Amino acid sequence: MEINLTRKSGKFNFEAINEQGHTVLLDGKPAIGGEGKGFRPMEMLLVGLGGCSGIDVVNVLTKQREPLNDIKIHIKATRKEEEMPPIFDVIDIRFDLFGEVSEEKVKRVLQMTFDKYCSVSNILGRSATINFSYTINR
Repeated sequence: MEINLTRKSGKFNFEAINEQGHTVLLDGKPAIGGEGKGFRPMEMLLVGLGGCSGIDVVNVLTKQREPLNDIKIHIKATRKEEEMPPIFDVIDIRFDLFGEVSEEKVKRVLQMTFDKYCSVSNILGRSATINFSYTINR
């Protein structure tokens, strides 16, 4: 796995590119001179958590032939602002699932995702409390 970053403009605006050519923009927070031209690095960690866990949930439910029509993931996090560096303290992630999916299977796949499958969750969970919840919209 390889990621390369190139400074684009301003002090902290970078473009990251992966081996497949996909790009994402990053920027620092305004308090240090960022210009709002991209995700902040800590936001990217949350994007990784949402993507990793979302892929796991969709993958397992699809393999179980559950009729998942759509999924939306909402993440809110707080940081330990009094510490340096201010790492995440609590991360709340909610999954809104759409379709006639089994609640029992959803519970099980989410537990497996956060206990076993999602690498990002495993890393972030070493320093932060990760809470997950879900709603099923039929």
